[in-house]
Amino acid sequence: MYPSVTKVVARKDFMLALTFDNGEQGTLDMKPYLDFGVFRKLREPGEFRQVRVAFDTVEWNAGIDLDPEFIHAKCQRLQREPQPMPAEVAEPEG
Repeated sequence: MYPSVTKVVARKDFMLALTFDNGEQGTLDMKPYLDFGVFRKLREPGEFRQVRVAFDTVEWNAGIDLDPEFIHAKCQRLQREPQPMPAEVAEPEG
């Protein structure tokens, strides 16, 4: 099962900033896809910025959406800050 998109922000240079329901975050560069089929409509920056979360993926007003598995596979995930290990609980001496 793939994580669902919970937040998307259109950035400059046709990049999407994404947040997933498992806490992962990353970016998806859409430039390689803008010369194909319906994605040509998104070359207009105003149209590209109209991206939004729909169900578990993203869509645009132009009637374009992306497969959620594609998004997760192609997304450059940001490194998470390592979580500190919990301190060991010492047994009380007695």
